[in-house]
Amino acid sequence: MDSYLTIKDILAGYKEGRFSSTELFRYYKDRIARLNPTLNAIITNVDHQHGDFLASQNPLPVIHKDVYSTEDVETTAASNILRGYIPPFDATAVTKLAEANFITLGKANCDAFAHGTTGENSDFGPTKNPYGLEYTPGGSSSGSAVAVAAGLSPLATATDTGGSIRFPASLTNTVGIKPTYGRVSRYGIIAMTSSTDSIGHITRTVWDNAYVLNKTAGYDPHDATSAKVQVDDYLEDIEQGVKGLRLGVPKEYLENIAPEIEKAYREKVDTLRNLGAEIVEDISLPHTEYGINVYYIVTPSEVSSNLARFDGIRFGQERSHFGAEAKRRIMIGTYCLSSGYYDAYYLKAQKVRTLVIQDFAKAFEKVDALIAPVSAVMQPKLGELVNDPIKNYMLDVLTIPVNLAGVPSLAVPAGFSNGLPIGLQIIGDYFDEKLLYRIGYALEQETRYFEQTPKL
Repeated sequence: MDSYLTIKDILAGYKEGRFSSTELFRYYKDRIARLNPTLNAIITNVDHQHGDFLASQNPLPVIHKDVYSTEDVETTAASNILRGYIPPFDATAVTKLAEANFITLGKANCDAFAHGTTGENSDFGPTKNPYGLEYTPGGSSSGSAVAVAAGLSPLATATDTGGSIRFPASLTNTVGIKPTYGRVSRYGIIAMTSSTDSIGHITRTVWDNAYVLNKTAGYDPHDATSAKVQVDDYLEDIEQGVKGLRLGVPKEYLENIAPEIEKAYREKVDTLRNLGAEIVEDISLPHTEYGINVYYIVTPSEVSSNLARFDGIRFGQERSHFGAEAKRRIMIGTYCLSSGYYDAYYLKAQKVRTLVIQDFAKAFEKVDALIAPVSAVMQPKLGELVNDPIKNYMLDVLTIPVNLAGVPSLAVPAGFSNGLPIGLQIIGDYFDEKLLYRIGYALEQETRYFEQTPKL
């Protein structure tokens, strides 16, 4: 059986009778057992009986990031504090995928409470990049990206608060969607920054990614921040191409980036131009430089509030402690929200956030979408940045503005440098995911980087 089946491949395989659901799931279980001890992408395996497959029509595999509540399956947020916590319910996204015949293989490793950019803040140990085991796969959705990149599952759910889907997707040659804020319900997801958390997923291909968003998107009465906006059919126009589209190059996103990233990015912009898109070079998002400062006031402030519930009384391990990054964010956030400092920090940050939002609004008056790098740097080596919080925070400098504005962004493969993947992001206006998939699919079909798999 092919190690790197896509969802589309599996659906075709069922239809053509090439394998049974039992054979498919046994294959993935065996592959996880063989590769996960090295990769550390999955921290909880879910065992199934044969009846689980019979009860579902053509079941599909999924691995859920361990911040997704899964009924009767341990959910730890990769933190010792929550070891042993068994949720009594499923997150809405888990329920919707189950209704669409997805069966859970396991729970993916991540930075504890999703606090991190490299996957090294997990209390279960770091996840390793299958394209180079000495390198980080990016975070916080490290296990989700690696599970897909290494062929442990064709789909892994994830969350993106400041780049936590797009960054690891970019570093592992996978496709990751950060939907419009409120497009997918946050109900049942262990919250990080409630005003920027976006619920998305990682796949090998753009078609697969659109297929999954068709299942998870939509209003949820359990989540007051979910949007009452009609859900598009994200596959409907996916093969329409980019001819006639105006795609903008935001100049601030090209400042101080690694030369190999700029080279891959420029080549992909030329590819889109050759496919018929009009490339608009003079797009400016002038408040981009302030995004990182705003984010690291807003995020710790909301983290300090959200983590207050983990007191070891209602749930959580009484003798466990928060890790260094959680403590750091709690202290910064509590300070920013304290009497006498709220106006100087949190309120001012929210005012600058409004300027970031306005930057995107002005840009989308001129273009249909923006094409930008995901990261300014190549994959750090494991251990290289984990003890330097500031350098860690700066890894998200090109992804954070999207979260502050709440607009959608799709990360797609853009090439390789010395065997290590590079990605780019396609940024759209609110609820314009359908257009992002159309652009991403055109680029993917021309470049076909998804065919370059890791040697494991």
